[in-house]
Amino acid sequence: MYYSIRHVRAISLKQELLKRSFDLTFSLIGIVLTFPIMLLAFLIASIETKSFGLFTQNRVGKDFVEFKIIKIKTMKKIRGFKTNVTTSLDPRITYSGRLFRKYKIDELPQLFNVLFGKMSFVGPRPDVVEMYDDLSGDDWLVLSIRPGITGPATIKYKNEEEILASVSNPEAYNKVIFKDKVNINLDYIKHYKFKQDIKYILKTFIGGIS
Repeated sequence: MYYSIRHVRAISLKQELLKRSFDLTFSLIGIVLTFPIMLLAFLIASIETKSFGLFTQNRVGKDFVEFKIIKIKTMKKIRGFKTNVTTSLDPRITYSGRLFRKYKIDELPQLFNVLFGKMSFVGPRPDVVEMYDDLSGDDWLVLSIRPGITGPATIKYKNEEEILASVSNPEAYNKVIFKDKVNINLDYIKHYKFKQDIKYILKTFIGGIS
């Protein structure tokens, strides 16, 4: 059941304005600097998947409002293969897709999501609406701010696909991971400091190129 958080301000107006100003400025800079990489990745993905090289999917954003997340397509369709959970052993992942996912190149188009105010550089990762069915009470605070490209939970579970590949029931274990992510993100929101965002961005960048 949806717990109303539309009028909840989890972080102060000053912090929110600072966060949004940073997002707006650096998403625009990031788009200019990485657009050639995005274009090349898009073309490679289009050729390898024999389809349009961008992947879009409805995700839940701030105030439980859905939006379309944008990524470079890294997976091909396999008839009869139906699951919303991706593991590192997923046969749908293309050769180039594995490289794009390893170095987070597939995430670059989300800079447009940030630019248009649907996402932030740092925040809870947005997920499909079904993942929020079991939230209750303060859990809903994770939807009181814009979702992020990275964040403390994302960094902790940077090898999530390998973890899911190692268990017998990835779909069930994915829900266990999601609950832990919610708790981590609640702590991030309740003790929010802008300087923490910079730390998470640097950690993500260093982890992405190492």
